[in-house]
Amino acid sequence: MLQQNQYNPQTRPHPGETLEEKLGEMGMGPKEFAIRTGKPEKTITAVLKGSSSITPDMAIRFENVTRIPAHFWMNAQKNYDEFTARKRQQVVIEKALEWASCFPIAAMTKFGWISRQTTKKGKAAELLAFFGFSDHDAWEDYYFKQQLRVAFRISLASTSEPYALSAWLRMGELQAANQFVKVYSKKAFKNALPKIKAIMAEHPPNFFTQLQDYCAEAGVKVVYTPCLPKAPLNGAVRWINDHPVIQLSGRHKRNDIFWFTFFHEAGHILLHGKKDIFLEDVEYSDKDQQKEKEADDFAASWLLSREQEEEVLASAPLDDQLIYEFARKFGTHPGIIIGRLQHRKLIHPSLGKAIIEKIELA
Repeated sequence: MLQQNQYNPQTRPHPGETLEEKLGEMGMGPKEFAIRTGKPEKTITAVLKGSSSITPDMAIRFENVTRIPAHFWMNAQKNYDEFTARKRQQVVIEKALEWASCFPIAAMTKFGWISRQTTKKGKAAELLAFFGFSDHDAWEDYYFKQQLRVAFRISLASTSEPYALSAWLRMGELQAANQFVKVYSKKAFKNALPKIKAIMAEHPPNFFTQLQDYCAEAGVKVVYTPCLPKAPLNGAVRWINDHPVIQLSGRHKRNDIFWFTFFHEAGHILLHGKKDIFLEDVEYSDKDQQKEKEADDFAASWLLSREQEEEVLASAPLDDQLIYEFARKFGTHPGIIIGRLQHRKLIHPSLGKAIIEKIELA
């Protein structure tokens, strides 16, 4: 976010203007000043015209002749350089206005991802700072053209809502940067999954914190990022700085979908390595359907295997009591069983609806 209460003056004179005034007071012309400072006359003339900068060496030489400290000249040059750089940045922001209008800024502001701005320029500047880019062309290079493939290996150009998707993914990246976890261990992550399944089955109030803690011990980062309008993802997984990052939205607010998404992403980590980014519920050109199916099967095997599902169906007609009994037998949550059968349209949507836990993450 941008710093507040910054002092950005409307103008800053080039230090050549001050030098010209001082030479006038001293009754000295550019040629004599050049001789006294040991610099070429054309260099002094360029400084006086504002087309050349004062270097540290020149500032020391100017100090000897003008009796004005070198730090004054250097500070004047620094202030002028910053001023002109900010003027150039304003041009960049002007060019980014149309780009910025494509983002769900109201929702991003509501979630506290960016600070509230009242002007179009302010909003564009906030977005550039949020993404960590100097201009909007850099955003396109990163998210569309994949010019930094080691960091972002897919293109969002083929998705229906690349702007909202990029904002959601960027927020997950920022959240992950604030998490400190151990060095990633595939073995430790595998060993953590039975413990995580137990959390899933019990569904305690602090289940998400426990989930994060178990994953952190294995070097896996888990973050919650609420959905943005037009970016209805359940989750995503990618590697950032040698750590797998699972980003979850909890958008359906149902424990069965939440846990299927988590184990699906865990499957990607364990089965598919570091090279891919996987976005759930979004179609994109780089999507590998075979890997998605493998992750689906991995999740199903942890939540409710095909054999267990068949055993449940063989006991029809089902009621709540039977569902709870099977959940205890299989070490899963009854809402997982109901959710699976509803998803496969094997039971009426009203059956066991109250068994599914509503989740609210913050």
